[in-house]
Amino acid sequence: MILNLFQRTNLKTILDKTKACDLSFEEQQKALINLYSSFEIKLINAFSIDLLDPKKIYHIKQIKKVAIDYRLRFLDLKYFKNNLPDSAHSDIKYLEKIHNTKLSGFKIMAPSVLFRLEKADDPLLFAPLGNDFYYLVHKWGNDLHPLRKLKMWPFKNIWTLLLLILAISFITTEVMPMTMFTKSPSVSTYWMLLFFNFKAIASIVLFYGFSMGKNFNPAIWNNKYNKT
Repeated sequence: MILNLFQRTNLKTILDKTKACDLSFEEQQKALINLYSSFEIKLINAFSIDLLDPKKIYHIKQIKKVAIDYRLRFLDLKYFKNNLPDSAHSDIKYLEKIHNTKLSGFKIMAPSVLFRLEKADDPLLFAPLGNDFYYLVHKWGNDLHPLRKLKMWPFKNIWTLLLLILAISFITTEVMPMTMFTKSPSVSTYWMLLFFNFKAIASIVLFYGFSMGKNFNPAIWNNKYNKT
């Protein structure tokens, strides 16, 4: 159990678990098949539905959940600063050959830094199917740090950040000797010190966040302008 905590995180495995928990996914796949049967809707990529591997089909809401949990981006391939490996090009050519089509509209899900610097931390390459479905074309690079989800948890929303600040404030208050501030420590003194620490830490965090242009995970997962 302890060893599992330090195993690197495979993004595809996390996506598969997210999909497995999505009870409505079977109905969504039926909708996808209906979409491919319709002549009224122009698809982004003309895949042959019978040749698709169902295990590689994901809905946008599943991709979004994983992206938010792990502070990842899901952006067009043109924003990706790394070159696709030869293995990815091979998979693209293979899919184009068996489906007799030319693929386009590729998306990449990866940490923000990969859209700014040349690194390789578990990118996933997707091709759009239509109707908010995406097909996993290729995975490469290193798996994510095993504690990445925990490290990025405070950035999910304002409440998770405030909970972290409150926890740090409690710890700081506990280790501070009360006699530094009063000769007769009391419960009210403790709460005043806790409130002071909370304000001080929150001010530092907010200043750092604004000065560095930071934002919460839901605001950046598909935002090509926000760089952090």
